[in-house]
Amino acid sequence: MSTLHIQNNAKPFIKWAGGKSQILNDIRAQYPRELGRGIKKYAEPFVGGGAVLFDILNRFDMEEVYISDINRELIHSYTSIKNDVASLIASLKALEETYLHADDAQRKEIYYINRDRFNMLKQHNDISVELASLFIFLNRTCFNGLYRVNSKGGYNVPQGNYKNPCICDVQNLHAVSDKLQRVIITHADYQHSRNFIDRDTFCYFDPPYRPLTETANFNAYAQDGFDDNAQANLAQFIDEMSECGAHVVASNSDPTNVDLNDNFFDALYARHRIFRIEANRAINSVGSGRGKIRELLIANG
Repeated sequence: MSTLHIQNNAKPFIKWAGGKSQILNDIRAQYPRELGRGIKKYAEPFVGGGAVLFDILNRFDMEEVYISDINRELIHSYTSIKNDVASLIASLKALEETYLHADDAQRKEIYYINRDRFNMLKQHNDISVELASLFIFLNRTCFNGLYRVNSKGGYNVPQGNYKNPCICDVQNLHAVSDKLQRVIITHADYQHSRNFIDRDTFCYFDPPYRPLTETANFNAYAQDGFDDNAQANLAQFIDEMSECGAHVVASNSDPTNVDLNDNFFDALYARHRIFRIEANRAINSVGSGRGKIRELLIANG
């Protein structure tokens, strides 16, 4: 295994619903043996918080790395950290200073003023450092680190209740910026990665999970959802990437948590290996729905 910048490891700079930090060891077990040697390319077309991305960048010396996501503001934040981390840190530290020195009533007002400002910039397709700093600020101070939008595309997550949230982690933002210098960052859906993926590529797909219950589908990630047809289209795409020789790993929910006869993913990915692993997740939007549940890892190697 080749290592790079061991003293400057990066970690996700945002909280992300369904983040992979807690199941990283299970995912690592499916890394190809030649990763960092014969396999020198990595693609993550649903990058989200990037737990697997940063694990790859911290542990292996990759020649080419590609990430994408349909969340424009998320991708803009990655790009801002890569290209102008100093300005981003200055903007984020100003937000942090104001927020942490405010009382509870003032914090609430600050949060919703900045949420409105973020939505205004978002509506106008803004690509400023301010948009990226507001994205990170809201992520670190909102309820449960959710990213949820309404039918008009407006971010509508309420304020979280944190006494001393870490809003601007200067050391990690510099580490993330360093790791991203050789990464291709693209605002696109997963199909765009077709142009990058080849037989020398390790791909990790972490799409929006198929909801286990109706109440679990409360965190709309984008105006257009990711329904069963979209899951089936992704499975077909994964089959195609597998046929071209790429090493593929994918994650998703396990429908058998709530219905032992629901073999939706077992059928979709019948040609691949399917592993059931345990994770601490919420299967609905209330605390009573939290606990250990099974998730799926699908691998073609």
